[in-house]
Amino acid sequence: MLPLNFSVLDGIVIKSTGSWYLVRTHEEKIYQARLKGKFRIKGIKATNPVVVGDKVSISFNDDGTATINDIQPRNNYIVRKATKLSKRSHIIAANIDQAFLIVTLAKPRTSTGFIDRFLITSEAYHIPSCIVFNKIDIYDFKMLSLMEELESVYSAVGYQCFKVSALRGDNIENLFKSMKNRTTLFSGHSGVGKSHLINAMIPGLNLKTQNISNVHLKGVHTTTFAEMFALPQGGYIIDTPGIKEFGLYDFKPAEISERYPEMRALLHDCKYYNCTHVHEPGCAVKNAVKEGDIAKSRYLNYLKILQDDNLI
Repeated sequence: MLPLNFSVLDGIVIKSTGSWYLVRTHEEKIYQARLKGKFRIKGIKATNPVVVGDKVSISFNDDGTATINDIQPRNNYIVRKATKLSKRSHIIAANIDQAFLIVTLAKPRTSTGFIDRFLITSEAYHIPSCIVFNKIDIYDFKMLSLMEELESVYSAVGYQCFKVSALRGDNIENLFKSMKNRTTLFSGHSGVGKSHLINAMIPGLNLKTQNISNVHLKGVHTTTFAEMFALPQGGYIIDTPGIKEFGLYDFKPAEISERYPEMRALLHDCKYYNCTHVHEPGCAVKNAVKEGDIAKSRYLNYLKILQDDNLI
């Protein structure tokens, strides 16, 4: 039913399917909307010009549907390189208070390279991020030791870490409390348990879940479209489809080290102002790695990112 006495309403995008969007207005009404064609030719280089979290204005059509006419400026957003269109970006979500990267050390394994690429991007767009180690119920002693080591590395440079089990409910309450009255993005590979965790925090939601492939030990896509859900204690969570690779988008070489907090703190101590921290003498970053003040794994990921993205 069309709203009475309103031709235009403001709202927030809570689901995106690529062609249709669900928009929740300030009156807590939800309308199905399409994107007005002009936004596709306004120079936006993203594969998806409107995303979950966007604040928009909608007008109404005779058939009861709505049209998105305007997008308000974003406070922030998190973006990666589009998988198939390398010169374009894919925006995951917008107007986020914090991002939780869901990580598993097995079934499937999340590499530290993936973690660091995600954190570089969240740093670039000023989005506080946390690392959530899920599936701790299946870890043997070796995996638990590795998790403790990774937690030590990332907490030392300022990233809060959670160790949880969606299956057993371990530490779900602490995760729940950290999301109160905030808009939190959940991201990670397919199969890391994003939907399981959300189901554990929002009773009755019953998001579809699926076991990982027993053949390849990789996740199977369950969440097809990004969607925002209200949390019982206040705040919102954005569930997103699993990401296979996290390609950095539109970074210059010097910007990569600036997005490593432990490197950023030493940039002015290098002998050369334009030090790449790769081959220059008098490099404070390389010296910190040698002395153990910067984790070797983080530095090696930094070098690999520069090489893989043709930044050196």
